[in-house]
Amino acid sequence: MRAAIIEAPGKVSVSTVPDPAPGPREVVVAVASVGLCGTDLHILQGEFAPTLPIVPGHEFAGEIVGIGREVTELAIGDRVAVDPSLHCHECRYCRIGRGNLCERWAAIGVTEPGGAAEYAVAPVANCVRLPEHIDVQDAALIAPLSCAVRGYDVLNSTLGAEVLIYGSGTMGLMMLELAKRTGAAGVDILDVNPDRLATAALLGCSRSAAGADELDRPGGWDVVIDATGNAGAIQDGLGRVAKGGTFLQFGVADYATRAVIEPYRIYNHEITITGSMAVLHSYERAAALFASGVLDPSVFISDRLPLEQYPQAIDRFKAGIGRKIVVQP
Repeated sequence: MRAAIIEAPGKVSVSTVPDPAPGPREVVVAVASVGLCGTDLHILQGEFAPTLPIVPGHEFAGEIVGIGREVTELAIGDRVAVDPSLHCHECRYCRIGRGNLCERWAAIGVTEPGGAAEYAVAPVANCVRLPEHIDVQDAALIAPLSCAVRGYDVLNSTLGAEVLIYGSGTMGLMMLELAKRTGAAGVDILDVNPDRLATAALLGCSRSAAGADELDRPGGWDVVIDATGNAGAIQDGLGRVAKGGTFLQFGVADYATRAVIEPYRIYNHEITITGSMAVLHSYERAAALFASGVLDPSVFISDRLPLEQYPQAIDRFKAGIGRKIVVQP
């Protein structure tokens, strides 16, 4: 089969590799769509993935074309979206229900061959059957949505909150959609890319700007979400949290990224600083939300490219062009 391969830091290609075979409790998925995200760029930098080469692609969906001998829950022909998370179910964090912090954390497309290929293997437990009205070529959006759902689980957001989101890429826009549906009084978005801000306006943000100083809110925001991983945005966002408010680090930063905090202000204003790591008990709910129409794929997916153009898709994503870029084998 054909597959994209991150061979070494900074080097990605499309090559022919052996077709995968399912284990007893695994299925083979003919990939219909795979999304690119910031994690793929980190893997390309040599971060996250323990070893290279690796077939990337942790946001994917498709049709089952092979099943292991012990699989009874799904059948050939079923259309599924795949939760990439692979937890050991044995370590302390798994035992207390925090599998996303698993001491042996792994993921399809990060530590195991992923969906940037014609076929991918997944445990049957990771597959969510899609209803008939869902276009499987849009269903790559379910994986990032499940991360956004986890982010809102962490926030425990209260009704009437004023929300500020840094970044109007895919994840920032998903957080916008969830904020609107979880009782936010207002949702403001910041981005230096005017095209992305136009999309945020289309989706109904309250205000948008290139920087927080352009918005009149001297007391700060109840909830500030970084969806960029950018050091400058993070540093600025930490200073925009209102008294009693929460800062959520949602964007994936480089390992070397640093920010300065003000301990007295955190104490005196009772500010909470928290993070959200990947998926946790949120994939099924994200699939249900997606099926209900919480996202408009025609707005979120800006580019659809063939697998052979995976390197070009990575370049477009790295350059900040478009929104969600989807590759279709």
